[in-house]
Amino acid sequence: MKQAFEDYFSELQTDMVSICLEYVENKADDIYIYCSYEPKMYVFDVFYKINGKFVHKHQLNDATSGLTGQKNIIYDVSRERQRNLLKIGNEDLKLIHKKCKEFNRAMPTEMKLHYNVKLNSLKGKYRYDLVYSNDEELLPDDIFDSWLEEVKKNN
Repeated sequence: MKQAFEDYFSELQTDMVSICLEYVENKADDIYIYCSYEPKMYVFDVFYKINGKFVHKHQLNDATSGLTGQKNIIYDVSRERQRNLLKIGNEDLKLIHKKCKEFNRAMPTEMKLHYNVKLNSLKGKYRYDLVYSNDEELLPDDIFDSWLEEVKKNN
C-alpha cells in the first residue's frame, strides 16, 4: 500500500516529538519544537515547559531545582546528549525535505510545533516564505529565542 505524503509528514513530526520526549524522560508538560529550513541550512531546536517553568534543553534541571519527591528529577543535559537530540531532529527535518521533493510539495521554511504531553496533542504553525535568509542580522537562534519569550509572555 502506498503511503500518502501527509502520513510521512505526520510520522516524521511524531518522531521529533518522541525524541524530545525521550530526552526529558517523559517528564514535561509541554514541548516546543522549532524547525527551520532555508536554502542549504537546517535548524532544529527545542524548549520545554516543566513544572510551570519554560526552559531550554540545557536548563532542564533549573525546572526541578528546589522541588522534593518525584518532581526532583536530575536530567542528563550533557553536551553529547544535546548534540544527539539535535542531530536526530535535523535528520528528521532533512527527511521531511526529501519527502517534500519526492511528492512535489513545498518545504516549510519554518515549523513551530507545540506538543501538549497530558493531552497527547500536537499543533503546528508553518511558514513557506524565507524568514532569515534575506536579513543580514537575523539568525535562526534569534527567532527561536523570540518564540520562547512569546510563549512565556502568553502563558
